[in-house]
Amino acid sequence: MKRFIEHEELARDRRFIRQQNVAADLLATLPDDVDAVVELFEKVGPVIEAGTRGTAAEPLYDRFGPAFTLMTLNEPIRPGDPGTEDRLKMRMHGIFVGELQALEGAGRSLWDFPEAPWEFKMNMARQCWDEARHVQIFEKLLDHVGGEVGMYAESTFLFEAACADDPALRVAGVNRALEGLACDVFRDNIEYAKQTDDALMEQSMDYVLADELTHVRFGSEWVAEFCKDDPERLAKAREFRRETDRRFNFGGARSADKDAAIQIAWEDRKFAGFTDEELEDLAQLSGEGPSRKTMKKAIEILVARFQEEHGIPSEAQS
Repeated sequence: MKRFIEHEELARDRRFIRQQNVAADLLATLPDDVDAVVELFEKVGPVIEAGTRGTAAEPLYDRFGPAFTLMTLNEPIRPGDPGTEDRLKMRMHGIFVGELQALEGAGRSLWDFPEAPWEFKMNMARQCWDEARHVQIFEKLLDHVGGEVGMYAESTFLFEAACADDPALRVAGVNRALEGLACDVFRDNIEYAKQTDDALMEQSMDYVLADELTHVRFGSEWVAEFCKDDPERLAKAREFRRETDRRFNFGGARSADKDAAIQIAWEDRKFAGFTDEELEDLAQLSGEGPSRKTMKKAIEILVARFQEEHGIPSEAQS
């Protein structure tokens, strides 16, 4: 079996539609400037549109244009808010795909580094088992919220972090950054489930979150082990983790701000091995993106222009 595959080589069945990663890459570079956000998203509108065709997101694009991507990420999932049902389905589908790619990433880490310590291989094998269960759990949760596998396009944005050729960077990007992001998202979903008295979702999310904390600890321990007595390698691992976190702040949607769509799960991350210094750094990184106020204004402009251009009667965004 080939070692070190690229993210484009991931195989899928016919239910899945693959989309380009341009929107995700773009979100990582957005400045806190309304005009710049508008200009950038109008420029990549055709690419975003292509990723919606044949999916449940197609009507959303036809109604709101490229701004629908920002609307999905920028607004929190709160009971009773307009558009919450769509955002919840998109998030569950995104998590399902993320767990699938996490399974593939852990499997690749087990296979790609044959000279790694036996204990590392056992940790990656344990993670494969966990991720396989998570895929099954989120397939059922997706059905629970009225969705189905393949209803939205899949981006391989997450798996890209699992392509580093150094195991220290691999676990820094996957286990510390991406599994850390999972802690943030799952804690947010648990709070939503509590607000809606959805015991099934709350218990499922809490169950998976416990695994994610273990996976983050794998990363914390193995970065330290692989980089002991090698400060240059440690610096590279830390920077790779920071860059991965920067890309997965989703344009400031995940941050320490009180009005963020997804809050940093501070206590969960500390329990998983993050230091206060690292969490302060993460908060600073997340604050480099656009504010929610900037995004809301950019969304208003993008939607208004799109609806005027296509002769769509203006309406309240939802």
